[in-house]
Amino acid sequence: MTVPNGNSVDYVLSASCKTEKVAVDRDIWMTPNGDFCVVSSDQHFMILNRWQQCDMKIERESDQMAAHAERQVGVTTDAWTSHCLDIDMVEARVLTSNHQIVEAALGKCPIVGRTEFDLEDGGRCLIEYPVKTLNASDQHLNYQIDTGPVLYPDRSIGHQHFIGNFRLAFIAHHCPQWAELIVNAPTEVSNGVRVHHYSETLRVDGKNTMLAVG
Repeated sequence: MTVPNGNSVDYVLSASCKTEKVAVDRDIWMTPNGDFCVVSSDQHFMILNRWQQCDMKIERESDQMAAHAERQVGVTTDAWTSHCLDIDMVEARVLTSNHQIVEAALGKCPIVGRTEFDLEDGGRCLIEYPVKTLNASDQHLNYQIDTGPVLYPDRSIGHQHFIGNFRLAFIAHHCPQWAELIVNAPTEVSNGVRVHHYSETLRVDGKNTMLAVG
């Protein structure tokens, strides 16, 4: 991610898990239970919690426990005694045509996608993600990915730290020039009740690159 001042920062999204108690004799799962994942850079982190409804008030079980919040943003050195981003770099080749993409997909080759686009505030976003779901036709030589979750920066959230403005999204595209995202956002279901749901769609013009790993 390149922010308006020209600095480049890498943000990593963890796999999702469920809210839990650690090292207890029983009743590991917290009630109510939430989806839990972490967004992290070298210096900052955000914990994303999503319960069955938005803006739920989750009581602390003791004074020693941190308050439960949907977005918890902080400095990594304040949260953990040890923190690092272990990212293994591997060889990959750029797939330059639909034929190559379809051939790699049908050949069971792992594929990574990269989507680059400009942000309204003058920064530039590069999202890199494993392609988990891909539609491919060897008859028509076309493809379409539908994969996620990935990170999408939504500055309308208005968090003072950039990392606090990420939302989860799924991404789809079938050409190099543009992509569409469906973003997880508070969504009203009835009578003012809101849930976290993939409901907001948007289109970004930029550059998609597909890479075959190995």
